[in-house]
Amino acid sequence: MEISAAGRLEVRITAADVGKRVSVRRLTERGAPGEKFTDTVGVLTSWDSGVLLITRRSGEIVRIPESSLVAGKVVPARRPAATPRAGDPRHAATAPARRRGPAASYGELARVAARAWRPVESERLGAWELRAAAGFTRRANSVLPLGDPGLPLDEALAVVRRWYGERGLPAYVQTATGAEGTEEPLCAELERRGWTREATAELWTGGLAAVADRAEGAQVVLERAVDEAWLARYGRKGVSEVALRVLEGGSPGAGGAGSGEGPSVWFATVPGEGAPAAIGRCAVDGRWAGFAAVEVDPAARRRGLATAVMAALARRALEEGASAAWLQVETGNAAARALYAGMGFSAHHAYHHYREPGSGPTGDGAS
Repeated sequence: MEISAAGRLEVRITAADVGKRVSVRRLTERGAPGEKFTDTVGVLTSWDSGVLLITRRSGEIVRIPESSLVAGKVVPARRPAATPRAGDPRHAATAPARRRGPAASYGELARVAARAWRPVESERLGAWELRAAAGFTRRANSVLPLGDPGLPLDEALAVVRRWYGERGLPAYVQTATGAEGTEEPLCAELERRGWTREATAELWTGGLAAVADRAEGAQVVLERAVDEAWLARYGRKGVSEVALRVLEGGSPGAGGAGSGEGPSVWFATVPGEGAPAAIGRCAVDGRWAGFAAVEVDPAARRRGLATAVMAALARRALEEGASAAWLQVETGNAAARALYAGMGFSAHHAYHHYREPGSGPTGDGAS
């Protein structure tokens, strides 16, 4: 908190700081012995009618009455420290931090992730991209709002609702929070207009070589396309032709390696009795390899099969020139988060899907 020369806490933010990352302290209980305070850090997304809205890294929006503030300041953006060279005595101490993940902007990762789940239909609205794929995965059936739509927000949202309505789909807007350049103000505006946050997940990044170095420990078969056995383990009901196009959308012959249109997609299978014991998917796009659909037969868990699948996919991605890795994980999936953290992945930002007011979810709910 900001402390003056006289030792007093001070509020050093104003409505002019909307859009900046701030740290505030507020009083939660007045008049009681040992008055209680709460600290909040996040992006100041609005300051209207005596109420502040602060969006935390997780996407949670906190309402704070101006009258309860006792201290506040703008939090400057952190500058990455210079990495000591090998041989410098500080090198060993900083090595673990460098392994936490490759440097990347939100915009770069958002575009890479979008190309990994390419829709079958898309349209531009200014800097926004409207995406549709018959409802299979929200990632391919939502607006990616990377910039200005070229219209006032209410007009842009009206266009969005009409576009999805013409396709028999509810309108979703995919937003992100928790990193430089993410969309905390847009989250606040959507919630103010009654849009419902239906799903939250995180995008994690890590070094690809560290994944490839894992002991495989199982037979893993890599293919360019999915088959009935792979789909049986995937567990999504009624996978349509459109869903297959999304899953395989970056493979050669469908805009993949060498086409300049999308990533190179690989599918991994660990054979089992009947359905595969484990599966996975990887989209290789420039320096990035994106892992998804890592599924293991419940009867075969705790045998390292998920690790084996990712290691095999990582080695293939390295052969294709990738060096960094990303994946998306639900905030409530404790087992997956522990697995990925053990491989050196860490959270880069959170992302959310907001559904238009007055509609129900449809199609595949994967975030």
